[in-house]
Amino acid sequence: MERLLDDLAQNRPGDAVRRKIHELQPNPVLRLINSWIPGSEIRSWSDGLTGELVTARKLDKLKRHGWFALHAIQWPSGADIDHLAIGPAGVFTINSKRHRRKTVWYGDSAITVNGTATRHISISQSEAKRVSRALSRGCGVNVPVRPVISVVHAAKLTVKNANPPVLVLDVEHLCRALSGLSPMLSAAQVARIYDVARDAQTWSG
Repeated sequence: MERLLDDLAQNRPGDAVRRKIHELQPNPVLRLINSWIPGSEIRSWSDGLTGELVTARKLDKLKRHGWFALHAIQWPSGADIDHLAIGPAGVFTINSKRHRRKTVWYGDSAITVNGTATRHISISQSEAKRVSRALSRGCGVNVPVRPVISVVHAAKLTVKNANPPVLVLDVEHLCRALSGLSPMLSAAQVARIYDVARDAQTWSG
């Protein structure tokens, strides 16, 4: 049983967000009511949960192309990685961002949402570097990791960057974009990295 508990392949998409929502409001009736109140903290977390579920459904389609996906990988600090995709094109951290009916613009180094600057890019880059260190340590070889932001339910997404350090994709294009990248890893390498990534001990440091 202990081995099963350490297998992150059992994580459901959005598990970390669900735990946060339950922590904020243990009462299921009040939790449901608050999830519909604009501006409430639970509404914000619920929107995030929806984004992670939508992104996870798209990632499931990559399985037939030789990819693996893990979800809600938690660090000891309590922070979590929304999604980790491992396939022929490499390893990708995927951060789901639901910006319902909003205009998202990605320039050289930042994302704005309805004209307001965000820290999405810098946070995604830091996360990818941390994941790369953890996987490289576990695999015993350097494992590059590229950050991706999955934009969910935006009214419009504009990317003005020919060579972006972070891939910013509409969730509808996520599967096609990742599966269309040039292969970098063999099937054996993909399997090895996935075995390390699904072990909870990899993320304990």
